[in-house]
Amino acid sequence: MPEIILKNLTKSYGKSVAVNNLNLNIDNRAFVTLLGPSGCGKTTTLRMIAGLETPTSGEISIDGNIVFSSDKGIDVPPDKRNVGFLFQNYALWPHMTVYENIAFGLENLKWNKVKIKQRIDELLTMLKIADYASRYPAELSGGQQQRVAIARTLATGPTTLFMDEPLSNLDAKLRMEMRTELKRLHMETDSTFVYVTHDQLEAMTLSTKICLLKNGILQQYEPPLIVYNNPVNCFTADFVGSPTINFIKMSAQKVSQEKIQLTAGDLHLFFTASSGEGFINDSQELLLGIRPECIRISPNGKLEAKVYATLPSGMETIVTLDIKGILLTCVVFGGVDFAVNERVTMDFDTDKNIIFDPQSGRNIARGRLQ
Repeated sequence: MPEIILKNLTKSYGKSVAVNNLNLNIDNRAFVTLLGPSGCGKTTTLRMIAGLETPTSGEISIDGNIVFSSDKGIDVPPDKRNVGFLFQNYALWPHMTVYENIAFGLENLKWNKVKIKQRIDELLTMLKIADYASRYPAELSGGQQQRVAIARTLATGPTTLFMDEPLSNLDAKLRMEMRTELKRLHMETDSTFVYVTHDQLEAMTLSTKICLLKNGILQQYEPPLIVYNNPVNCFTADFVGSPTINFIKMSAQKVSQEKIQLTAGDLHLFFTASSGEGFINDSQELLLGIRPECIRISPNGKLEAKVYATLPSGMETIVTLDIKGILLTCVVFGGVDFAVNERVTMDFDTDKNIIFDPQSGRNIARGRLQ
């Protein structure tokens, strides 16, 4: 299976830079998600690796072979890169059956009929669509059509599968089912998957690594739980996580090398750093980030709060708390609800609270609140 290496990859459209000096190593058998808001350069990056878009400068190598180099004048066409591309709209032939759609690429490659049948039967079984082989795309559900599109892409045995928001046309229930199938498929095919999405939940649940982009610039490239628990900057912390992280602008006073007092209006908190010791100067302005699950409502809580709003969903309830005039979102797990304006007590749980520099947005410390 190939390793994909991007070196100083840049794509410009006139004065607009879609991808800016991107360096990335995609390991063998990885499931890498290119994540970010619309217009951040994730689809452009995917298309450049596949050969569907020509970079302005830089170098791309797949499995040790250079497939693009602006300096060396190399640009290998898409059909020579041994990659499969799954588009957002499936692009199935409406006049062909499921079997014929999957066979189309193999027939163009002059495979014999026995080998074609063996390969298609294998894929139909793997993707659980054997019962639909004689149906036409119009007779299939969205999820079934997507499975056919995946089977057709996998038919020729590409070592790398590229997917550009393949689940965006499905309803919420189907998206969840297909996430499970894609993760299972990744293990079964032993291939390298590169996946584009703007949905951070998809990125968190599917990836071995997340590549988070903003305005064509790489923000963070690490496994999902590291991106979530230790974001490098405010953008990463805010983009990854649902409900989103709470941010509070606070001024700081040093108590000791590892401990500071944070103040925002009438709210006074103590922060004990577990990383980033010696990061603070007296009267420095800081940005405190608190994940919703790090706020715990309990009868023995030391801080008083008022319930501003609740959003119960059965498995959990998202609660917005008013703490001395500051609104914070927390998550209460289980079938629990609260009345608006109800008085509660709460604490900050875990040592995963983060201090950011408000000017640069950089993560400068992590620790416990009290």
